[in-house]
Amino acid sequence: MHQQADGGHPEITTNQGVPIADNQNSLKAHDRGPSLLEDFIFREKMTHFDHERIPERVVHARASAAHGHFELTESLAEFTTAKLFTEVGERTPVFCRLSTVAGSKGSRDTPRDVRGFATKFYTKEGNYDLVGNNMPVFFIQDAMKFPDFVHSIKPEPDRAYPQAAAAHDTFWDFISLTPESMHMIMWAMSDRALPRSLRMMEGFGVHSFRLVNAEGQSTFVKFHWRPRLGMQSLLWDEAVKIAGADSDFNRRDLFETIQSGKALPTWDLAVQLFTEEEADGFPFDHLDATKLVPEELVPLRVIGHMVLDRWPDNFFAETEQVAFCPANVIPGIDFSDDPLLQGRIFSYLDTQLIRLGGPNFQQIPINAPQCPFANHQRDGFMQMQVPKGRVNYEPSSLDADQPTPRETARGFRSFAAPTRPGPKTRLRPESFADHYSQARQFYRSQTPIEQAHIAGGLVFELSMVETVRIRAAVVGHLRHIDEDLAQRVATGLGLPDLPPAPESARPVLDLPPSPALGLIANMKDTLEGRAIGILIDDGSDAAAIEALRQAATAADATVKLVAPKVGGATLSDGKHTAADAHLGGAPSVIFDAVAVVLAAEAAQRLCAEGAAVDFVSHAFAHLKAIAVDEGGRALLRRAGIEADAAVVDATDVESFIQYAKTRQWEREPKVRMLP
Repeated sequence: MHQQADGGHPEITTNQGVPIADNQNSLKAHDRGPSLLEDFIFREKMTHFDHERIPERVVHARASAAHGHFELTESLAEFTTAKLFTEVGERTPVFCRLSTVAGSKGSRDTPRDVRGFATKFYTKEGNYDLVGNNMPVFFIQDAMKFPDFVHSIKPEPDRAYPQAAAAHDTFWDFISLTPESMHMIMWAMSDRALPRSLRMMEGFGVHSFRLVNAEGQSTFVKFHWRPRLGMQSLLWDEAVKIAGADSDFNRRDLFETIQSGKALPTWDLAVQLFTEEEADGFPFDHLDATKLVPEELVPLRVIGHMVLDRWPDNFFAETEQVAFCPANVIPGIDFSDDPLLQGRIFSYLDTQLIRLGGPNFQQIPINAPQCPFANHQRDGFMQMQVPKGRVNYEPSSLDADQPTPRETARGFRSFAAPTRPGPKTRLRPESFADHYSQARQFYRSQTPIEQAHIAGGLVFELSMVETVRIRAAVVGHLRHIDEDLAQRVATGLGLPDLPPAPESARPVLDLPPSPALGLIANMKDTLEGRAIGILIDDGSDAAAIEALRQAATAADATVKLVAPKVGGATLSDGKHTAADAHLGGAPSVIFDAVAVVLAAEAAQRLCAEGAAVDFVSHAFAHLKAIAVDEGGRALLRRAGIEADAAVVDATDVESFIQYAKTRQWEREPKVRMLP
């Protein structure tokens, strides 16, 4: 819980030269208490980190965002006074920003990475920011370690690569020395880190927050966003190829969906509610951000939904300049003593001060409340308001119109949490010491295919690490999670022996599997919001193409015709049909299923075209349904594909649509070696 290096290292100090005894834990009122403002070591470290990048965000730089609304369907008036969660039927404007974490603003959309999920609610009581990720846990327990974590995953400072990737020495060196990260590593190496669409990923508030009701009573809450379309992921090989074919794949998908007005991105908002007494009975500490509360322990309660329906008018003015902060809460919502959350409350505001030019960034339209607001804050860079009168302080008696605080139920009140006895300390509580049990639970809750994907992710990442002892150290940690997983990764890396497991601070528990943690089992067999590509050329059967198009459209899929020439093709009925995409720019990786409808002469010609052969071979390798006519079968033979049940005749439209609703997971062991 408090790592110390040997005496051979130089002593770490503040920028003022003050020796630091603990660089891993922020100062707290007691071991499970709130962080203290007097912690000058944390503030110096975080302030410097927040100001490292100008003007780009240090993390979450690559993003897409949209306007929309949130509608409450179930009141939580029993638990909170926040009108956002008490007025059923009320529609609250929102702005939602979805991002990758590690890459710069110009990086690709599809790296293996956590995705940010930040929502700004423009409520009647002020702005409320729910700033989370698409994973419910995080890499570290204390905000003091956040600069170190991000430094490790960013491009290495001596060579400035890799971009938007964790597969390098500095990141895995940090992980090998930070066992608390192992639960998050299981999530990051899983398919959750490769969303097929931003519309098809979950969102989480990560931390425990408090809801406070009119009587001043507190209930802990965790927030979950659940996509109406269900979850869907990419395969790793697919994500790599998409990065080359369309680096804006997720952004384009979100933009085109919103512009079409069909299958608008929609998420249900669910909450987990539990009391302090219930939390005390959990076999983990809910204030530890590397832990989640299993749904089997505290079921989800759906209370509303969010719809995104309008793309920003200007990307820079809105998506780039929007400023989120976990400290932006409204009356009825309060903080817990989670030490990672406590640091974020400070850090986000500090970041905006430098990134957006000063203390008036909240006057930028995308950040401004949509309810009345007034105070005595004046001047500063980029002041846009023109206050009138002589009073800029409170209390005052010179101007009856000046804003003053009011002792009413409307005002924000912090929950009167009782303080626990204990000395000020930089130590974390012993309840934070179990680093492996939930990591084991997550891994063992996955299907065999998903477990193989996790092992494959680890093998790929660690194979890019040059330092062998770091690879071995990580595999040692994996032994606490699952011996078979550790052996599979060790074999994949060619390690001669299974490395020893490091000492565990706590015995590792065999927690029951949680079905909610799996992705494949929770996918929806649907074509809604998905895309089908049909490869055509001169002479293609017009009737077959139209039948496929109508069936796919009826199943709520988007259909795109792909042709060797962007101008399209003249079909069998003698009519010229425009193509939606050129074959060289629309590989099968950007579709969820494909059809190939080709006349014999065109098929013979395309058998000599690598892009056409790849169109079918990659679709097959990525476990997609394929519909083919005789010309299409010639292309399959050229690609060396031995058809299975999900490769159907183009005339069997019903079967094609059924297979297209899901991936063919049973095919995967036949097309690639799984660890």
